Amino acid sequence: MLGEHVRGWDALIARSPAQHRQRGIDVRINTDVTHIDTARREVHWRDLESGREGRDGFDRLVYATGAAERRPDIPGVDLGHFVHSPRQAQRLGSAMAGVQHVLIAGGGYIGLEMVEAFLRRGAAVELVTRSERIMRRTFDPDMSGLIETALVSEGVGVRCGVTLTGIEQHGPRFLAHTDDGEIETDLVVMGLGSRPRSKLAHEAGIPLGATGALAVDHAQRTRVEGIYAAGDCAEAWHRVQQRWVNYHLGTIANKAGRVAGINVAGGDARFPGVLGTAISRTCSAEGARTGLTETEAAELGIPVRARRIETSTTAGYMPEATPMHLKLVAEATSGRLLGGQILGGPGAGKRIDSIATAITAGLSVQDMIDLDLAYAPPFSGVWDPVQTAARVLA
Repeated sequence: MLGEHVRGWDALIARSPAQHRQRGIDVRINTDVTHIDTARREVHWRDLESGREGRDGFDRLVYATGAAERRPDIPGVDLGHFVHSPRQAQRLGSAMAGVQHVLIAGGGYIGLEMVEAFLRRGAAVELVTRSERIMRRTFDPDMSGLIETALVSEGVGVRCGVTLTGIEQHGPRFLAHTDDGEIETDLVVMGLGSRPRSKLAHEAGIPLGATGALAVDHAQRTRVEGIYAAGDCAEAWHRVQQRWVNYHLGTIANKAGRVAGINVAGGDARFPGVLGTAISRTCSAEGARTGLTETEAAELGIPVRARRIETSTTAGYMPEATPMHLKLVAEATSGRLLGGQILGGPGAGKRIDSIATAITAGLSVQDMIDLDLAYAPPFSGVWDPVQTAARVLA
């Protein structure tokens, strides 16, 4: 919506409260849950519009509070715009008209998506991140460096290793203070990541995991009988890392929510785990990752082999061919595929799905080479880029 790809906020709503009510679901919006009494099996709530308070009993409870934006403890933080909720995004949308220069704090998914939104509106964009590189937690250094190059080619001013320390009103504009000087701008947008909303659960005595999110099992059950959790507020099992993680991705939230719903209704479903598969786009550059990066493998003490290739999104002689970088990570001894990263033009990113499928199936690099994949010049060379990377790594 902010990038003017979608017309109208209503188009972003999957189902309205009225549609849920038509299905017999008692939906209460603008209502804050203030306490969960696990002993009495009650939820205490407060209507934010009328101030009315009450409590409702439950047999089974699904805790699905999502995540909240990370807000730095700095002077003037409320002068910046966060984009975690629809309400925050609408507020930012109202402030975007006439903006000639914007400062974006944060070099992750949200920060880069905001870069594209403002570039499409013709604004000059400057991005600062306290990390030493863009998308540090998502890509290896050799891949994230390519992202920075792509941003600079679009005219974005990128400053890594710079921390925002404060914001103040400066006439009709704003003055952003950093540990590397001051930046005058029309708008400051905060894309500093998110954290699980788990405080209410913690106060109720529902155990959290090492990530700070709710600890669950593969059925989405918490450690309190009859209470389930799903989405950004809950942990998920990582198939490769073999440990519980907390990723804030809509794909994971939907799958975990489905499992929780089935089980609360008396079914028997399991969520086997995740790979952290994700994809994003900034202008014409697509980026995607799945499984382990080479950096993550080193941190976990897993010996791996990794290779990066440069190829094209279609057969190289096609006029629409654009550059594409693809990196695979495999277990050093067995050759089992553990991860992949992709950066390239239109058509590059969704190839990550074949890598995610291969990792889930436990395929080796040689297995990838032997796959019978489709070929036609408008889509790839006779060797699919994923298979070409596998050949180099084998």
